Amino acid sequence: MPTTRPRHAVTETPEVSEALHAAARRWPQDRDKPTRLLRHLIEEGFKSIDPEAADRGNDRLNALRRISGSYTGLYEPGYLEELRAEWPA
Repeated sequence: MPTTRPRHAVTETPEVSEALHAAARRWPQDRDKPTRLLRHLIEEGFKSIDPEAADRGNDRLNALRRISGSYTGLYEPGYLEELRAEWPA
């Protein structure tokens, strides 16, 4: 896929292969997508060496949990369908 961002080549050494196998067990939905597995590994590695990064992610999740359901009942049943009916086809 074309991109203007830098790309990085990674050789599958025995250590990288072992990490990919472990990642495939952790993220089975991506087991056949090594690029995604590498991104998962990089994200988790970043969190492990930069605790503030993990804290920021946890803060976001906690904020979402706090507001979850707070807008329930704000709109009448069928509101979305009525709104969409007004859109041109």
